[in-house]
Amino acid sequence: MPRMELNRKAALITGGSSGVGAATAIKLAKAGCNVAINCKQSIDRAKQVVAECHSLGVKAVVVQGDVASDPDCRRIVTESVEALGLLDILINNAGTTRFINFHHLNEVNNDDWEHMLGVNLKGTFQCIRAAREALEAGDGGVIVNTASVAGITGAGSSIPYCTSKAGVINLTLGFARTLGPKIRVNAVAPGFIEGEWLQKGLGSSYESIRDKKADEGLLDTVNTPEDIADAILSLITCAKVTGHILTVDAGHTIGPRIGSGI
Repeated sequence: MPRMELNRKAALITGGSSGVGAATAIKLAKAGCNVAINCKQSIDRAKQVVAECHSLGVKAVVVQGDVASDPDCRRIVTESVEALGLLDILINNAGTTRFINFHHLNEVNNDDWEHMLGVNLKGTFQCIRAAREALEAGDGGVIVNTASVAGITGAGSSIPYCTSKAGVINLTLGFARTLGPKIRVNAVAPGFIEGEWLQKGLGSSYESIRDKKADEGLLDTVNTPEDIADAILSLITCAKVTGHILTVDAGHTIGPRIGSGI
């Protein structure tokens, strides 16, 4: 299968200061890709990612902005193109949630809906719209959205979060139809990811839930940010893949395994 060459390409990664976004930026830089790291508030952490990318011999820049704001999205893309000279790749990784028990419906408020849909779903749409012209200007652009298995199974940190990620999956399919053949659009749907995002959200339950997820999966493990970054790079480089949702959850969603006696 034809593959997209990453050397001297230019990528914008939203939510790129930590976790999956940072891991993806560093892997792209190792492949010779110039990167723009977007963050809303974590400027110092984004600068650390940029410094590591610089050490790998590529151009790298921090572009601050809130993807829930359409003017910010347009400015983020403009500043990225100005800094890197072009834009070939857009990784919509910025995301947010609030952990709310599904049974506690009255705890879900309007701000939860506005915030999660604004960042996770509307932000993805706005960034794609803002980047479309730049992505079409090159030899063939590619977009990878970070969805979640929560958008497939309807189980996750909260009902608004699951709904927003289901929307990202649908948005991916719609944009794949709309933007082809010049731009390919795919998504990754991660399961449990080790790291501070879930550590903060799950608190003292983090380790027990991580171990339970690993036990229930087919590979007896959970994912790291680097695992998801590998999946994102695979969707970028496979030049004839579009409209695909790649589940990356160590086999948890389709588990449990079939017993040897069956």
